[in-house]
Amino acid sequence: MSGELVGYFGYGSLVNRQTLRTQFVASHRASLSGWRRHWQSRGVEHEHHNGRELALLSIQPARGVAIQGMLVIDRKAHLPEVDRREARYERVAVSRADITLHGNEDGVELPDELYVYVGHPSKEAVPPPVLLQSYLDAVMAGFHAEFGEAGVHHFLETTLGFDRLIVMDRHQPIYPRSVSLSEEMGQWFDALLAGKGVRSFT
Repeated sequence: MSGELVGYFGYGSLVNRQTLRTQFVASHRASLSGWRRHWQSRGVEHEHHNGRELALLSIQPARGVAIQGMLVIDRKAHLPEVDRREARYERVAVSRADITLHGNEDGVELPDELYVYVGHPSKEAVPPPVLLQSYLDAVMAGFHAEFGEAGVHHFLETTLGFDRLIVMDRHQPIYPRSVSLSEEMGQWFDALLAGKGVRSFT
């Protein structure tokens, strides 16, 4: 049975179970060592908003850094569907030694095949690509659900490149797997992002 399964580490929207679209087998709160999140260009000219390219959340190698996220255990037959979702990324194999499960899950047997999705290299756009509020809502709500307030702060602290504009599309979401937030949580997210240098794009 284990040969029919794979694991992929989510560090953005995949952390939020509401955005998962396959009938996955299990999911575990986890950390991945040796990588850091950052915002980059999508490298796709037609993915833009009012003439500004949209930013892509990716990861880059970083010695001594660990990022929290979600390890999704899924059927190998579902990988093509996940690959289509992550079409702007390359699926990269990672070592079991680089993954630490959280909670009382140290004895969990994991599949032999473990992956993470890394954004395709692209030349950074000028001016810098903009963020999507609807996407960040999904990401930050996922970290809050799995890791609490500390998890949201961890996401912000271990992600480079927040000093840019954001499209305020919460009430008319552009992101296709958007989630609903309470007004209080939305205001909290907005305040945290403003503290990281995020500014509204109009």
